[in-house]
Amino acid sequence: MTSSPSSSPSAPLAIVTGASSGVGLWTTKALIDQGWTVVMACRDEAKAQRALQEVGLGHPPEAIVLSLDLSDLESVKAFVERFRGLNRPLTALVINAAVYKPLLKEPEWSAQGYELSMATNHLGHFLLARLLLDDLKASPAGDKRLITLGTVTANSKELGGKIPIPAPADLGDLSGFAQGFKAPIAMASGKKFKPGKAYKDSKLCNMITSLELHRRFHGSTGISFSSLYPGCVADTPLFRNSLPAFQKIFPWFQKNITGGYVSQALAGERVAQVVADPAFRSSGAHWSWGNRQKKDGKQFDQELSDKASDPATALRVWDLSSALVGLAP
Repeated sequence: MTSSPSSSPSAPLAIVTGASSGVGLWTTKALIDQGWTVVMACRDEAKAQRALQEVGLGHPPEAIVLSLDLSDLESVKAFVERFRGLNRPLTALVINAAVYKPLLKEPEWSAQGYELSMATNHLGHFLLARLLLDDLKASPAGDKRLITLGTVTANSKELGGKIPIPAPADLGDLSGFAQGFKAPIAMASGKKFKPGKAYKDSKLCNMITSLELHRRFHGSTGISFSSLYPGCVADTPLFRNSLPAFQKIFPWFQKNITGGYVSQALAGERVAQVVADPAFRSSGAHWSWGNRQKKDGKQFDQELSDKASDPATALRVWDLSSALVGLAP
């Protein structure tokens, strides 16, 4: 753990998962630049310290680094206890970290025996959000938020969500979750393992959970629950496990053909807006931007697919996910 007694205890505080690289790192920078304190929740504390220097922050007292391995539910619980040991009120939680391993031939498994991408991207975050709800509720801040990074590839209302390679996001009847989601079961639907689809499915679960949190808790707590897609961050470290040729061609394609490319810095600024700007206080929204690639693009509430917004599906995802992480519904 790294912290500093000179960080202001009165500053608003956000937890950002996956804050040592990519969008999470640039979100951290944008929030610190706005006077926030950020708990950088990431697996490698030394990497987080190096990353802060790379974006020109040095060793700011406003950055507190706490280790978190989202693929391990015991690590999530330990992180929550370490955070509570800081004795600082929580203003916002940013669910950002993700793993994407599209080249796998066989699934990898988490410490609890779940398929790794779903365990990291959804189940670890689901447990983290459930545990930290009490901290958000107890915070004296008048504007508290839980923000989730979504993706266009898991929203079939948009073109990117209709791409059939390897397959669109689809949880099916959730029979894989219902059967315990242990080997050989590696997909929420119980069907054959497809690594790229496993990532899309996990992000679909993220967006489903954001809306279900809104339905369950916004009215009684005042916490704002929303998700966002900041644009195509085609050179993010998320793609480090893709083919080298893809890592070169994809950013070029998004910059020169589709025009959809968004830099990591701009994406981080947009996430920080959703965390801190009064214009983004609406709960239950999925924020996106017109002219996503341009800095002055205007935000709008993007419609989500039935797969993401159906309350009956959300209830089943909630109940089954609760069982998998060891919580009561």
